[in-house]
Amino acid sequence: MIMLSSFIRTKCFPPVFHTGRDCMGCAKTGSGKTAAFVLPVLQKLSEDPYGVFCLVLTPTRELAFQIAEQFRALGKPLGLKDCIIVGGMDMVTQGLELSKKPHVVVATPGRLADHIRSSDTISLNRIQFLILDEADRLLEQGCTDFTKDLEVILSAVPAKRQTLLFSATLTDTLQQLQSIATNRPFFWEHKSEVQTVEELDQRFILTPEKVKDAYLVHLIQKFQDEHDDWSIMIFTNTCKNCQILTMMLREFNFPTISLHSMMKQRQRFANLAKFKSNVFKILIATDVAARGLDIPTVQVVINHNTPGLPKIYIHRVGRTARAGRNGVAITLVTQYDIHLISAIEEQIQAKLSEFPVEEKEVLKILTQVNVTRRQCEIRLESTDFDEKKKINKRKQMILEGKDPDLEEKRKHEQEKIRRQKKKQNRKEAKKRSAKTTAVDS
Repeated sequence: MIMLSSFIRTKCFPPVFHTGRDCMGCAKTGSGKTAAFVLPVLQKLSEDPYGVFCLVLTPTRELAFQIAEQFRALGKPLGLKDCIIVGGMDMVTQGLELSKKPHVVVATPGRLADHIRSSDTISLNRIQFLILDEADRLLEQGCTDFTKDLEVILSAVPAKRQTLLFSATLTDTLQQLQSIATNRPFFWEHKSEVQTVEELDQRFILTPEKVKDAYLVHLIQKFQDEHDDWSIMIFTNTCKNCQILTMMLREFNFPTISLHSMMKQRQRFANLAKFKSNVFKILIATDVAARGLDIPTVQVVINHNTPGLPKIYIHRVGRTARAGRNGVAITLVTQYDIHLISAIEEQIQAKLSEFPVEEKEVLKILTQVNVTRRQCEIRLESTDFDEKKKINKRKQMILEGKDPDLEEKRKHEQEKIRRQKKKQNRKEAKKRSAKTTAVDS
């Protein structure tokens, strides 16, 4: 019997393994959620090994590889065979791996759905476990909508199965899962007033928008001077900003690499490996790295932008202070972000304290930082960075059965209508204001 250690494993293992019920588990980041589903799967697999026994779906490629690593490490004594199906890799090679019927398939929904649509040989009709890791992200609708792909996958798996859903944040989406988890689902949530761990020191720095980069450089220099062995993760909101900040920090001789969705998959894996192995001490990332990735050695998380949603903040800062270790999270807050911080504090049931900064030192480097950033922006504009984004967007539309040119035309028309409405609203507001003034006089 495999030994249990963490709270979520202890609570979720018995109903999953002994009663065969579906399970929905919600617990803080770094609490052992991955092992909570890996262990019962391996225990059941050891009784009757066949392929494909288990399918794991996850929102990001990096997380898929991390989950597969856990299966390999814990399943080595069983001779476990696994297969990773994610975008950015060769589909033919993946198809051959699937045809060998591995015990466990770990996949992102988009690529697996592509395989199901394009091949009659893929068989998922005998799986015993369907697992959705970071389930709220997989099921929510937004910029990355997995709904259609999930429908394709769910139609290919048997109705008689165990479904396990795990996440660090409980959302309305996660609470509406009865259509997926139908086998007397066992629901467990780690009840805690504070949604972040006690070992995490949560701070903020109030900064004007135009001075934010100077504060970032000053912070990194401070941490490197005081703790040269510390690893730092910096989160930002766009791929372009991620690339610019990486270029800028390199100009200041900081050992920096980046992780964002515009990078080729091999480069993403390589950069992540370099950061995990401490070859580089600073990783700048978009929210592609905020979900689930277990990088135990991160001591500091810096939010270059204040997250628009509290749950994004929780996932970002969850990259540090993992498994009982201490960590620091610092959010750079501009004059436009005060309401966002209030929402975050309300959600996590904790107050962020101000991080002390020597403003004179920041002002000394302000001009140099701003000039360096502008130079990096000009250099990036001379590359095909934005063009790659447009090409990828068109490819995605074609895969979804849409006409890119027609969609672009529709977008321009909608933008035109929005501008006309704004113009009309301004005119009406002026008329109302004029009437009010006339009445007052």
